[in-house]
Amino acid sequence: MAPTIEILADKSALIDRAYDLTVSLVKEAVASSDRATLALSGGSTPKPLYEALAKADLPWEKVYIFWGDERYVPHDHPKSNALMAKEAWLNRVPIPAENIFPMPTSAGDPAADAAQYEKQLKEFFQLAEGELPALDFVLQGMGDDGHTASLFPHTDALDVRDRLVTVGNHDGEPRITFTVPLINQGRHVVFLVSGENKQTALAHVFSDEADGHTYPSKLIQPAAGAHWLLDAPAGKGIPDDMK
Repeated sequence: MAPTIEILADKSALIDRAYDLTVSLVKEAVASSDRATLALSGGSTPKPLYEALAKADLPWEKVYIFWGDERYVPHDHPKSNALMAKEAWLNRVPIPAENIFPMPTSAGDPAADAAQYEKQLKEFFQLAEGELPALDFVLQGMGDDGHTASLFPHTDALDVRDRLVTVGNHDGEPRITFTVPLINQGRHVVFLVSGENKQTALAHVFSDEADGHTYPSKLIQPAAGAHWLLDAPAGKGIPDDMK
């Protein structure tokens, strides 16, 4: 299915729309299956969204939190995606601790920790061999190089198709990341993109000529179509015929 693209006036309007969409999708998931499973992204763009969600009135005991990627640092490290989300949001709402699944980073071996997180996903979703879980809401960002999660241009992680979680690499620093098939299995995959520095990458992601190994966000094509939320500066990168 073709992607849905919404271009909002500014960063504030972008966050407001992302908040409304997140709350709506959580309520929809709880109504249909009595729980909502979310995968979060890191970076600076979603932080104000998380701060807004800390004030939301939701059935937190039915919300389950995962992460789409993580830097290979301790959970109390300033660069930890899990720490950012906890400080901005999760520590401020009555969500049970057992509903929160940060990516493990303590084994001293990124591949072992990636395998452990995959095991947690399989157990939580009660998957048979070869099955993929369908998270209700997968939040994605995009860097100015076109990467998403920790799927960086021309890295081995882009080609992993037989795993749910793998090791990413950025400038020699290991990451743990969802794989392309796992992200694409999400019921609602939402990109949150802000800033004029994203224009060039967006133009390539939505170009027929560019390839996914150079602009990895292009590989994210869920069956229901990705939902792109952009502020106006970023949205200038979208081809006119797609706006």
